[in-house]
Order: sequence, then structure tokens, then C-alpha cells
Amino acid sequence: MSQTPVPSITPEEEIGFMNIDSTDFVSMSRSEQIRHLEVEGYLVLPSIIPGEIIARIKEELADVEMGHTSYSTQQTRATSQPQWSSRAVAELIGFPPMIEFLTDLMGPDIVFTRGFFQRTQPGCPGISMHTDGQPHGSDLFGYEGSCPRLIRVLYYLDELTPDRAPFRLIPRSHLSFHAEASPYVRYKSHPEEITLVVPAGSAVLVPSMLMHGSHPNRDPRPRELLQFGYRPAWAGPIQPVDEWDPELVANAPDIAKPFLQSLNTSSFQWEQPHKPQGMRTEAPGINPSRWGDK
Repeated sequence: MSQTPVPSITPEEEIGFMNIDSTDFVSMSRSEQIRHLEVEGYLVLPSIIPGEIIARIKEELADVEMGHTSYSTQQTRATSQPQWSSRAVAELIGFPPMIEFLTDLMGPDIVFTRGFFQRTQPGCPGISMHTDGQPHGSDLFGYEGSCPRLIRVLYYLDELTPDRAPFRLIPRSHLSFHAEASPYVRYKSHPEEITLVVPAGSAVLVPSMLMHGSHPNRDPRPRELLQFGYRPAWAGPIQPVDEWDPELVANAPDIAKPFLQSLNTSSFQWEQPHKPQGMRTEAPGINPSRWGDK
């Protein structure tokens, strides 16, 4: 049986190098996971989704309506958020292994901000280095991307190989104060970028201000990806965003509903007293020792 030829990548889209990350994520403790995400700007939870859930998601999204990006017809995306098209995707919003990690990272009051489904077809060029949020908003993410703390969870439904559109990123770029770290700037590549090659069912977590992208898909098979947004409840957008459709929320799985709260949830308070009543004397979430090295 012959395979369909993979469309060629044009020379101007070539990156020309690949630095594959060799970090051992499997043996990390929880404190090491949090440190790696907070400092390096990324974390891999390998093979976190069981194969039967992957199969169910793929089946339920097989015929979902897709569009394509402005830069390639081979980069296709669902025209609506996938949790409203697939019960399995909606259930994944409250997936216990992920929520346990996010609770340790953010605290228990967590807001789900968006869902996204991408099918990267063979021959698709790489995605330019970019961030998934802008502090003043943008036409790409609206004001959802303005949330001051925002995590993207990327669930890879297919194995990432060096040829199958693997994820690439610039470690620690989310920490930089330099003008070149502006979330309104894009890069074709960076000499110190790294590439993640992970098994199917793996989750890759990045803060929204991390520079990241992907390599081209040179594989004859498509590569499918779910992307979720989560934030702590206090970290609302700088301007109001459209709320979830109440009927969709009402019909969502019970496991997802705690995270489908108002998208404008925030602890914003303009007036800030210097000595508010009831100030606490401990806060483990900001302990310097939370990384387990003190």
C-alpha cells in the first residue's frame, strides 16, 4: 500500500536545526515539577491520557467542522471550541490527574478559559515562535490572553517525533524583562530553542508568556492536539470577555462544571489598604521552599 506523498516545505519555512530536550520528567517529584514549570517555563506529563480516552476523543472529533490558518491550508483548527462538540473533551476539563497538579500549582479555585482543537496535516510548515497571551489583549486571544496568570495545557493525541510537528520553545523566555521578550513579537527561530518529542497522550504545560512554536509536519500522518486554558480565579482579564453560554454549561459533564465558572471571575480591587484586617502570617504557595530545595 503506497503512502500519499508529503507536500514539501518551502525553503523560507525551513528552520535547519533541532535541539531535542532530554529532561527526565517521569521521575520528577511534585516540587520538582512545579519548579521546572515556573523556572524553565514548561513541563511534560508523559502519557497522562489513557489510550481509550484518546480513541474516544478522536472518534468524537473526527467529523468536527475545521477551518485553516492564514499561513497554511495544512494547519486546520476546529471552528468551535471542542468541549461543546465532544463529551470526552468536556470531561477532560476536570481530568483528575491534571486538576491535582493544577491545584498544587495554583490553588483550588481554578477557571477554565478556553478549548482548542488543531489537526496539523502533512506538509504543514512550522508555527513561528510566539506567546499565547498579550497583557493588553490582541485580535488573536481577545482579552482572555490578558490574564496575568494563565497556563496552556497541550494534550497531544498523537506521538510527537522529530518529523511529526514537534513542539519547540525558548526556555525561561517568560521570565525576561528585555524588550525582545515582548509578547507582541514573533520569531522564526532562536539559537537556544529546544524541541519536545513526547508519546501520544502526553500533556505539555506552558505559561502563556512563554515563547513557543512547532516544527513542520514532515510525517505522512496528521498530528492532533487539544489545547486548554486554565488560570487561578483571582487572575481575571483586564477587560470583560464573553461569558459561556449558560445552556452549554448546564449540559456539561459534572466533572467539568466547577471549572466552567464565569470567565470574568477576578479578585480585582482598585482600592488597596496598607493594613487590611485579617492579614495572614503564612502562605505556602509562595514559600521559597516550595521547590523542595530549602
